[in-house]
Amino acid sequence: MLQKSTSRLNQIFNPFLAFIKKEKAGGMALGISVILALVIANSPLAGSYYHILETEIGLYFNDQVYLRHDVLHWINDGLMAVFFFVVGLELKREIVGGELSSPSQALLPIGAAVGGMLVPALIYLALNAGEPTTRGWGIPMATDIAFALGVLHLVGDRIPAAAKVFLAALAIVDDLGAVLVIALFYTSDISVNNLLLGLGFVLVMYGANKAGVRNLLFYALTGIFGVWLAFMSSGIHPTIAAVLAAFTIPADVIIKETDYTQRVEKLLKRFKALDPDHRSPALTNAQLDLLDHIKEKTNAAIPPLQRLEHALHPFVSLFVLPVFALANAGVDLDIDFSNLFENHIATGVFFGLLAGKLTGVVGFSYLMKWTRLAVFPRDVNFKTMAGLGLLAAIGFTMSLFITTLAFKDAAFIDQAKIGIFAASITGGITGYLILKKGISGRQA
Repeated sequence: MLQKSTSRLNQIFNPFLAFIKKEKAGGMALGISVILALVIANSPLAGSYYHILETEIGLYFNDQVYLRHDVLHWINDGLMAVFFFVVGLELKREIVGGELSSPSQALLPIGAAVGGMLVPALIYLALNAGEPTTRGWGIPMATDIAFALGVLHLVGDRIPAAAKVFLAALAIVDDLGAVLVIALFYTSDISVNNLLLGLGFVLVMYGANKAGVRNLLFYALTGIFGVWLAFMSSGIHPTIAAVLAAFTIPADVIIKETDYTQRVEKLLKRFKALDPDHRSPALTNAQLDLLDHIKEKTNAAIPPLQRLEHALHPFVSLFVLPVFALANAGVDLDIDFSNLFENHIATGVFFGLLAGKLTGVVGFSYLMKWTRLAVFPRDVNFKTMAGLGLLAAIGFTMSLFITTLAFKDAAFIDQAKIGIFAASITGGITGYLILKKGISGRQA
């Protein structure tokens, strides 16, 4: 009985803990990029920095220019589409067979995430009511999963595993909320023809999934040259196309676990029989053929969705997000701070993220507990939940991204960025201290 319980716990926690370990390096790279962007933007290199971001790049064909955009636009609409594609893969994996697959496991992080999105937006709207700056209400809704989990890792291994799982699940639901907000509220004029064309390609990918197509190259070509290009021309942000494309990637396997084990065991026996004494370090052609067969069986036993997620995650964590931060986090700090408060963008973002996330996450979690819709994870008390709520106030990547969609005025963008930085740093430090003190208290 104990072994079955342990096995069940491992099935629940291990995928999340492995994911959290990947976020360590990504969080560090992201932090370095933010600092580097701030340093460059306040140095003699600032002119070159902005000149590179404003440089236009396009495709030239028959003396015509297509898809001509500046570097910043390509980063935010092109490179970030890869990030949102991975977000879509993570969401589908959790819905199909992870923390969001059963109501009992999913209700608490879903409720906490909803509270952590609604309360920040309401605080921002309350401070900016009746002003043209209200468009930024979506900025404090987001949580940066890489930074939040990175800070949680710094607290130490004595943080309950259930708390790490809760924060990861909350951040994933938060990402889904951000995607919906972008799709519904931060789009420009819509070209219905291009939108329908993009949705048509999505249906093609979905149909291929149901027909048993497992060729990842097919999904890549259809997703990029079909879905993404059509959405980019439709007026709906192309990152939405990336999420929709991700949901069409097959999440099932060709070979079940038991069949895979039996087939590979037979192949391994044949492999060993070819050179039972291991006399030669070099492999024969027959051995290479068997290893190819094992590789084919292994690929067939891994869902295409997880193969893609595993392959793309390091690229997103160590390249896409750092490049995005480097391009978007540059703020000239030589500003008149009296102008910083000429409106309520900075204060709305700051209090929305910091007070809103803390109140929303903790308040809705206790509401779920009080109404008996969900139970708290084991060893998670009020102090731990408060610390997690403050870590959810770290909104770097997604908040910066929504800022680029919400505002075109450079002054508004800088004010929002300063609010994001101030709230994220404050939330990260205070969350870390509360969680660290909570661990020390339990040890004592």
